[in-house]
Amino acid sequence: MIDVVFPCLDEAGALPWLMGRMPAGYRAIVVDNGSTDGSPDLARSLGATVVECARRGYGAACHAGLEAATADIVVFCDCDASVDPADLPSLVAPVLSGAADLVVGRRRPTARRSWPMHARIANLELARQVRRRTGLPLRDLGPVRVARRAPLLELGLIDRRSGYPLETVLRAASAKWRIQGVDVRYAPRTGKSKVTGTVRGTIQAVRDMRAAFAAVEATTAVRGTQG
Repeated sequence: MIDVVFPCLDEAGALPWLMGRMPAGYRAIVVDNGSTDGSPDLARSLGATVVECARRGYGAACHAGLEAATADIVVFCDCDASVDPADLPSLVAPVLSGAADLVVGRRRPTARRSWPMHARIANLELARQVRRRTGLPLRDLGPVRVARRAPLLELGLIDRRSGYPLETVLRAASAKWRIQGVDVRYAPRTGKSKVTGTVRGTIQAVRDMRAAFAAVEATTAVRGTQG
């Protein structure tokens, strides 16, 4: 069994399609982050395990799902139908085979409106910063991440907002994990984006990413001093 964590905030429009596309052997864990559109009840009716997360924030929802997961391998995937769950096995494969410790999805847009230009530019700069700091050849910190549950918990992730994916990569790199980027189709999302779909949301996400950089660098510096 592979557990797939879907952080969810008002995604009723996407849930039926997502749940209907789950591969055999994959369990959906929908982490509700304060939806008002009936998403939790709908997800349950579609066979998903539902976890309630009262603390608002993408990272808070992701981490609640990680803690609730029981499978050895955990996938984090956006709950907006931008990624087809049927494509997940190709991203899981390197972790399942032992070829990688962390897989990060590299978005391949299927339509021009899949990825707003302001968000794409921000992501390019973010990926450049990651390459500069870690040497990893990553070109995207996309909406899908795959790793084994126990090592993820041992990373000690602290961000509970938009910086959670970045902190995952930075702390994994610091721990000498083998990290791969794997292409994944990226379609226009269903419903309204809460983060990168707006300029304001993108600016806040950039702030969260900067905070994640600072937190990880501070931890690394302390460890270096202690060592």
